[in-house]
Amino acid sequence: MIPVLASIGWPVIDRIHLWGDFAISPHGIGIAIGYLFGAWILTREGQKRGVHLEHINTMVFWSLIGTIIGARLFYVIGHFSEFNSLYDMIALWRGGLTLLGGMAGAVLINIPLFRKYGYGFFQVMDGAVIGLSFGIAFGRIGDLIIGDHLGTPTSWLLAFRYEGGNLSGFTCVAETCRATLEGGRILTITKAGATLTSSTGELLGQGVGVHQTALYDMVSATLLFFLLFALSRRWYRAGVLTLVFGAWYGAMRVVEDFLRVDKRIFGLTGSQWTGMIVSIICIVTLISWSRRPDAALAEGEPPDHEGPPPEDDEGGPPDPTADDDPDLERSTRAGPGSTSSED
Repeated sequence: MIPVLASIGWPVIDRIHLWGDFAISPHGIGIAIGYLFGAWILTREGQKRGVHLEHINTMVFWSLIGTIIGARLFYVIGHFSEFNSLYDMIALWRGGLTLLGGMAGAVLINIPLFRKYGYGFFQVMDGAVIGLSFGIAFGRIGDLIIGDHLGTPTSWLLAFRYEGGNLSGFTCVAETCRATLEGGRILTITKAGATLTSSTGELLGQGVGVHQTALYDMVSATLLFFLLFALSRRWYRAGVLTLVFGAWYGAMRVVEDFLRVDKRIFGLTGSQWTGMIVSIICIVTLISWSRRPDAALAEGEPPDHEGPPPEDDEGGPPDPTADDDPDLERSTRAGPGSTSSED
């Protein structure tokens, strides 16, 4: 018999009813708050890297549009055979979004702005990935509340045990929830446990609950946020934070999707293929960079920021004829170990 402590669980809440028939989803609330916090972090980290606040605000706005388009587009591409018309493809309110597609859409839609404003890709992205990792972690809270992203049956320590409510993507009647998954397989979840059967009724797996992949992703993204935040306190070559994010998160998505029943292409899901390719590219690049470190970093000096020149206190560009303060110059060249008041 599996002990009670070998599982976790809570009654899920699919909708919060405010008045009458009007209701909102905790999933949407989690995503919105996570996005806002991530954007706020970008405003702080971006300005430290020479990105102007007004430009950041513009990028955040277009990121929202790019996220929605990319999240839906990548899902449709990966599940194209499941759609019967163009209307079905654009009906995102019915569900069907992919986080990796949303991230890709947010980045791609802003690349023209990077060029327009004169910023380097990594100059913006190094600050963005810190906020992105936090936004992912916080946004997953909404997934946990509605019981989304459930995986295969399991009985391990963190098995998610159904405690009542309407599970996202399932049909729940009398506290028995069923969902038809890829290949006609049926996942049945009750308070007594979970079973996965084939389209012919063959038992494929069972356990006290199921893998809660949103929980795993939240823990992973939280650890990634703390790592990136710690790395950002020191001077590294532009792009290191972005590559660490891609290597970590891409690899974790590969692992997490093995615990889910989803459409697979040559044995892997679309998210796994994307995550694996991104992770490999990032790891190879980091290894390549480590073998030829930046000369300025080798001398203990912070790298120069790209982008528009900073403005002086009066709002104009710095006076190139002004005499340099030797004390200020020595303080600046002291690198991260200096006693400068700037964080």
